[in-house]
Amino acid sequence: MAAAAATAATKGNGGAGGRAGASEASGARKKKGPGPLATAYLVIYNVVMTAGWLVIAVGLVRAYLAKGSYHSLYYSIEKPLKFFQTGALLEILHCAMGIVPSSVVLTSFQVMSRVFLIWAVTHSVKEVQSEDCVLLFVIAWTITEIIRYSFYTFSLLNHLPYLIKWARYTLFIVLYPMGVSGELLTIYAALPFVRQAGLYSISLPNKYNFSFDYYAFLILVMLSYIPLFPQLYFHMIYQRRKVLSHTEEHKKFE
Repeated sequence: MAAAAATAATKGNGGAGGRAGASEASGARKKKGPGPLATAYLVIYNVVMTAGWLVIAVGLVRAYLAKGSYHSLYYSIEKPLKFFQTGALLEILHCAMGIVPSSVVLTSFQVMSRVFLIWAVTHSVKEVQSEDCVLLFVIAWTITEIIRYSFYTFSLLNHLPYLIKWARYTLFIVLYPMGVSGELLTIYAALPFVRQAGLYSISLPNKYNFSFDYYAFLILVMLSYIPLFPQLYFHMIYQRRKVLSHTEEHKKFE
């Protein structure tokens, strides 16, 4: 969702040499960014999403100041969180339509994993909504998305402030582990309630001769973080070095 789409979109607006003749022209067309209408739409979409996550951030701060405690702050931002995180499903459509040069499969996986956590875990298991671990991933997501959508907006306008670029490729060092920890702890906290209620599970016998254990499925989801998190995290570290070093070199020649 986030890192892959942003990096691909930025690279897609650049130019590069290729084979002469028709192949060169074809390569240039592929490197070309979205058209005027698509760009205008993407700018509006990213501005709205930035504003939405800012609303969530303000809601968290206001609720904390009013209550004087960080416990159970989820309830104060539940509706906008569900709305704007679910709104990210449009990013899959953007990739499918080709207006954002990113992988449909990768973007689908990244977006759906968050939507799954919001609806199939946090929304479905009411008991976890008051847990502090929920606030952990909500804060991490909120800061990340404000930076991410601001990054996209300014990149599309060809006027990207260095501070936003730096934040985009630096704050994930803390925010990514923080978000993953919150996600894992939230799923873990939901397990006893899922098992007790048999939530979303299908047992035999039934006319379809099919069974599904949602409790076991959630455990598998948690285990999937073990190989995926280090790969994504160190890939992002590599991207940070590459992007920021290129920026520093560019400054030297200005």
